[in-house]
Amino acid sequence: MGDFENKEREEVFSKKVRAGKRTYFFDVKSTRSNDYYITVTESKKRLEDGVFVKHKIFLYKEDFEKFAEGLKDTVDYIKAHQDVIEKKYEFSEQPVEVAKTEDDFTF
Repeated sequence: MGDFENKEREEVFSKKVRAGKRTYFFDVKSTRSNDYYITVTESKKRLEDGVFVKHKIFLYKEDFEKFAEGLKDTVDYIKAHQDVIEKKYEFSEQPVEVAKTEDDFTF
């Protein structure tokens, strides 16, 4: 087995989103057969010991539409039943509240 087989899947694109005490990473990775997939990682610092705890999901391209539809339906439900104020974080990490309206999760 060479180094290639042991290497973590190649990262093609990465988007980091800081949201207060959490950071989200949206990464496009490539399989050995050069198929792309997405990993979504939530990283949060645990207060008691300062360790970063990560949770990750894998999203494959054949599921993009169904995932986006489910996410949009879920967000729309919450917006229809409660006010949603999204916090915009600047470099200072102080939240600025912004009212959200329409979102488009189309891939």
